[in-house]
Amino acid sequence: MPQAALKHLLIAAALLLPGAGRAGEPEIQCPGHNTVEMRYCAGVLLDQSNAALLQKIPAKLFQRWQATTREVCAHAYRPYLEGTIYPQLVVGCDDRLNRALLNAYEPLNNQAEQVPAP
Repeated sequence: MPQAALKHLLIAAALLLPGAGRAGEPEIQCPGHNTVEMRYCAGVLLDQSNAALLQKIPAKLFQRWQATTREVCAHAYRPYLEGTIYPQLVVGCDDRLNRALLNAYEPLNNQAEQVPAP
């Protein structure tokens, strides 16, 4: 069998394997077991807190908040800028600041449901 035909056959067989070629979200169990998975999980948490925050404040104010928290978090973790963990640190920082602000919207008697912490 020619090498090109063999290559095509192997690709076709790989696509027939269970789960191969599946579109959509990766199957990651958060909090993750490696840097890539932990970065993905941090992004999921940030998306959740962003969505919750958008329910509390106007979009223009949210954009300013987002720009400010990104700048502050990037500054806080600047010593790790060259490391592989830097993006995860900044995203985690953004999420924690979002959740701190969301908690400020809770009644003082803490009777309302709070945004779950990671």
